[in-house]
Amino acid sequence: MSEIKARLMEAMKDAMRAQDKERLGAIRMATAALKQIEVDERVELDDARVLAVLEKLVKSRRESATAFEAGGRPELAAKENAEIVVLQSFLPQQLTEAEIDALVNDAIAEAGATSARDMGKVMGLLRPKLTGRADTGAVSQKVKARLG
Repeated sequence: MSEIKARLMEAMKDAMRAQDKERLGAIRMATAALKQIEVDERVELDDARVLAVLEKLVKSRRESATAFEAGGRPELAAKENAEIVVLQSFLPQQLTEAEIDALVNDAIAEAGATSARDMGKVMGLLRPKLTGRADTGAVSQKVKARLG
């Protein structure tokens, strides 16, 4: 079992003991998503794949919260934001803007990128360093701005 999955299971037990329904619900949702993939693909997920799934869940929650805010449903947006906080507690420490800028500069230099056509090379170098630690969409926009 992956380390992150083990932490999720332990956190679920703790939330049950503490009768923390909101945290328990978010953790159960995450473990259900992981279990679904394991059953569908008949595989045991490693930490990298677990991180990818958790990132996807966080991204989905962000989009839902934005939609609820736009639709005038702040109580539902608050619920989504609370789930994001729980899920992010299982992701690695997020990178700061300065750290992201440094990684982008290093990747551009390493790839020898000079134009937007080199964006794929740069993102290919960045993706493994960003997994679970930054929003790749936002970083992609930074790279595009620098190369454009």
